Amino acid sequence: MSSLAEEIVDAINEISGAHPGHRSAHAKGTLLTGTFTPSGTGSSLTTAAHLQEEPVRVTTRFSNGGGDPAIPDYAREGRGMATKFYLPDGGKTDIVGLSLPCFFVRTPEDFLSFTRARMDPERLMPDWLGAHPEAMAGIQAALGAEPPVSYATCAYNSIHSYRMLDGGGGSRFVRYRWEPEAGEQTLSKDDAKARGRDYLQEEIVARGETAFRLQAIVATDEDAVDDPTVAWPEERQHVELGRLALDGPELERERDGDVLVFDPTRVTDGIEVSDDAILRFRGPAYSVSVERRT
Repeated sequence: MSSLAEEIVDAINEISGAHPGHRSAHAKGTLLTGTFTPSGTGSSLTTAAHLQEEPVRVTTRFSNGGGDPAIPDYAREGRGMATKFYLPDGGKTDIVGLSLPCFFVRTPEDFLSFTRARMDPERLMPDWLGAHPEAMAGIQAALGAEPPVSYATCAYNSIHSYRMLDGGGGSRFVRYRWEPEAGEQTLSKDDAKARGRDYLQEEIVARGETAFRLQAIVATDEDAVDDPTVAWPEERQHVELGRLALDGPELERERDGDVLVFDPTRVTDGIEVSDDAILRFRGPAYSVSVERRT
């Protein structure tokens, strides 16, 4: 597993360049701090401590998708929102989301072959796409994404599924969705370009309170819980889990050698990861990236 992770990080670096001190993907980002206040309704789905009643402190990182930290904020790509919850018992758990409805590959091997095809897209990508029609929805969403007004005007999806365990011995599969209180808003590329290469980074710090509502989208028996390339229908049940309020830049983390990792497999009691192969591979891939950036 680790050798495949190294191959994938190598392939990402070949496209985006190696940038010491930065993440291999989502290299350009901004950290904020704030509070997550549970709605209380999450207790019907899970015993997880951060989804009961008491507010918990969080660190959130907004980012662009690429591996080049110099990429302009108006580039056409997916955005990321990663949130770390600091639990009452001293533990941590993370939720990682993308501003895309679904992912573009099902397996780490497909991710590697896709990344290699991107190195010579005119020659290699047509055959790759012909062999992987499931990738089209995610790729088209990324290529068609208009620049957002702000990181605070994107909705972010967990892409992956999780099993929530309730206090009565029951369980349900869910996906997370962060919905912006400001609403979803985009710009034309020309308008975004006029705001500058770093307009998203600058705007989110100057914005003041940034707020999102966390939804659990509950699967039915018809939904693919292990396939991140399939988006679930909008009519699925939504349970509001709580409100995230970000109130300013995080000045304590990622300083003086501190390494901050947002890992979607870092779950807590009351939540389990699904058998999604991409989800389970992310931990080993992040480990390689962390080793290289430190």
